[in-house]
Amino acid sequence: MRVTVWGSRGSIASAGPDTLRYGGNTACLTVEDGSDVVIVLDAGTGLRRAGLALAGDGRVVHLLLTHLHMDHIQGLGFFRPLFEPGRELHIWGPPSATESLRARLTRYLSPPLFPVRLRDLPSSVVLHDVPLAAWDIGKFGVTAATVIHPGPTVGYRIIHAGRTVAYLSDHEPALGGQLGEAEWTSGYGLAAGSDLLIHDAQYTADEYGQRVGWGHSAVGHATALADLADADLLVLFHHEPDHDDQAIDRMVEEAHSLRLRGDVVGAREGMTFEF
Repeated sequence: MRVTVWGSRGSIASAGPDTLRYGGNTACLTVEDGSDVVIVLDAGTGLRRAGLALAGDGRVVHLLLTHLHMDHIQGLGFFRPLFEPGRELHIWGPPSATESLRARLTRYLSPPLFPVRLRDLPSSVVLHDVPLAAWDIGKFGVTAATVIHPGPTVGYRIIHAGRTVAYLSDHEPALGGQLGEAEWTSGYGLAAGSDLLIHDAQYTADEYGQRVGWGHSAVGHATALADLADADLLVLFHHEPDHDDQAIDRMVEEAHSLRLRGDVVGAREGMTFEF
């Protein structure tokens, strides 16, 4: 299994190009195993680069959306496989009690926000509500669960050949206080025992104090969940757009000092993890 980071910001980065070693695109990763199926996690602006890598290879694409905030769907209109005649794509998104996934995505993929309508794409697109139970995509076992973030939002757990990747891109498990008992902590079931935990770590502790309830975590929250869940490698994700490379370096160093066990890295565009 190979996991590739194509975008890891919380919004388009405002730092200058000389301070974007971690990259400036918003959330997108791919998970693949060499078969004819590829999983894409979120459709931020990093999806454009992922689409260039996937263009023309004929594999079935399963795009798993955590939620429908703009920074997580902004790359859809620039995803090359969507414009390939007959290419099979499945888009999965969290269910809503008020509107279908198609109705919500059509708000973006239609004028005046975008010139091409979802219904007019030449590819074969199937939309699915994410089941809040385990299902299979090729040889990948996938589980989704709701997590704390404004609006319908899920995290994902992907298992392949005995290895586990947990993806919680936008998540505030400490909302209302410190992380508590495992079974009562948002995201714990997805992260438990994972080899790779990709988790929101947008804020410093001081920044979080001014943004409680916004749906994102401070570095200390990400490390606390990683330790509680006994995750092996923690990948700090959803970087604050105003943080330059040096700020993120400091946050990675802080995370190293806070972790009781396991390792920490900062998500960087082009980074790959092999299992």
